[in-house]
Amino acid sequence: MKKWCGLMVTCLLLAGCVPRIEVSASKEPITINMNVKIEHEIHIKVDKDVETLLKKRSDLF
Repeated sequence: MKKWCGLMVTCLLLAGCVPRIEVSASKEPITINMNVKIEHEIHIKVDKDVETLLKKRSDLF
């Protein structure tokens, strides 16, 4: 009987010990510094006729 009561008391005490996790927002704003350099190249393949036309008539574009 004493063992049973001791076991019940231990279980009740352990049930009351629940870990608490708290998540809260920061009071300071989040700063994201993005220094991005974008470089690109565009390669266009054209027919010989179109290439010749573009060389002759450079005022088209």
